[in-house]
Amino acid sequence: MGENLGQHFLKDEAALAAIVAAGKLSPTDTVLEVGPGEGALTTPLLETGAKVVAVEKDPALVEKLQETFAEEIESGELKVIQADIRDLDPEELFANQPYKVIANIPYYLTGQLIEETLASPHQPEKVVLLVQKEVAERIIAAGGKESILSLSVKVFGTPRIVQVVPRDCFDPPPKVDSAILEISAISRDFFTNISEEDFFSLIKRGFGQKRKTLANNLDTDPRFEKDQTKKALEKCGLKANIRAERLTTDDWKRLKQELSTSHV
Repeated sequence: MGENLGQHFLKDEAALAAIVAAGKLSPTDTVLEVGPGEGALTTPLLETGAKVVAVEKDPALVEKLQETFAEEIESGELKVIQADIRDLDPEELFANQPYKVIANIPYYLTGQLIEETLASPHQPEKVVLLVQKEVAERIIAAGGKESILSLSVKVFGTPRIVQVVPRDCFDPPPKVDSAILEISAISRDFFTNISEEDFFSLIKRGFGQKRKTLANNLDTDPRFEKDQTKKALEKCGLKANIRAERLTTDDWKRLKQELSTSHV
């Protein structure tokens, strides 16, 4: 059940406890749980005393959750919403109140959910997600290679891998291992003096073609004068032949500022 929506239900008690512990929950917290499935994570989340808002797309699973947690729903500790999380607005869900996102999400939602959650006008205080190990490693740039996804996370918060969760901890077992990913210190401070939209536009162009250098990718913009990108890279202390994956968030910020006269 649930595999058709990309869900693999976590059954390992130790892994479930580790997810909840990473959330550092108290009875005053509100949690958004995406894809609760049969409620394996919902139970330990509720045991912390936190209020849980569970969003589940599968109507059969919603019905089961309503039966399993009838008392918690009645008391207001738990709210179950049948919907696709991509159709919901955190501002409407939480009325501008603080919240944390803690979930074992369907794999196909990972990149989009993380990016949209962090970029939301109403950002969560913390995000703890069970994701594919490979995706978690890409987000923290374990091999020293950044990506659009890793940069999209790091400009808003600090990611870390809490622990790896082997595939046999799930039912049905996925084909890959997973990892608990925590994103903390979430804010928009990075964008105090820079446009979010322009910054991400620059990054996406920089990663346009993987085989090309950063300068070659950016120079395709007709608004640039000849060699303008290379000159900007030099001012930032970066090599002319550097590739986009080697730049940190601060490198991108400095580069954007150097190219600002071209309205990048």
